[in-house]
Amino acid sequence: MKVIFLFIVFLAVGISLSAQADTTFRLIKTIKGDIVEFTVDNLDNIYILNSHNQVKKLNENGDSVGVFNDVRKYGKATLIDVSNPLKVLLYYKDFATIVVLDRFLNAVSNIDLRKQDIFQAKAVALSYDNNVWVYDELENKLKKIDDEGKKLLETPDFRQLFDRAPSPQKIFDQDKLVYLYDSSLAIYVFDYYGALKNKILISKWNNFKVTGKYIYGSTGDILHRYEISSFRVDEWKLPAEIAKGRAFNFTASRLYALKDGVLEVYSFK
Repeated sequence: MKVIFLFIVFLAVGISLSAQADTTFRLIKTIKGDIVEFTVDNLDNIYILNSHNQVKKLNENGDSVGVFNDVRKYGKATLIDVSNPLKVLLYYKDFATIVVLDRFLNAVSNIDLRKQDIFQAKAVALSYDNNVWVYDELENKLKKIDDEGKKLLETPDFRQLFDRAPSPQKIFDQDKLVYLYDSSLAIYVFDYYGALKNKILISKWNNFKVTGKYIYGSTGDILHRYEISSFRVDEWKLPAEIAKGRAFNFTASRLYALKDGVLEVYSFK
């Protein structure tokens, strides 16, 4: 085991790196079809976006339990947030619009960010209280809005907080903290009031996800898992047949790998 201590501006963080050579990846399911992108929630439901911009929800057994077909208004979804399986967010960046769906993927409401003078937002996410986090890239602020788009709170301008303001691709609300990930810089951690708590020097991870007590990501054929409480990073070298995947996702005990027209589900420990 190799231990590296990284001292950063806001908090001294020790990261322990450990290669897990004895990890077993077991293929438990294969789903074939028209799959362009996908994501998974904490109940192992799978949400598939196909080439016709249709969103389909599959339960953990692979059975279809919901379909969103209203695809002509906004085109291709930029982001699907399923952190709460009962309230799904579809974000259409080109139209600056968020569509809120129920657990069966029926449309409940729309939020037009342009009506709130938010014209450029790369990342959105559901908050713990069922409101919405948005990073406004023109104002360089993290904002919380309600289902009608009304602003509830905002951070100071990030250009006043950092030498280089982040441009996050991902936002996750997890266990009373909000994580903003800029793959070129770091992970920025805020509390629910928008105050900066921490900065984690992890960058260049693909397939980034915060779930439970871990942060997951990958680089090449290496799977990374960062334990938030201990600052420990475990690494696994993916078998060749898994590493061929062009996108990955994670839950507590499963790895999802998307190949051309095939989604493979693995258990790992």
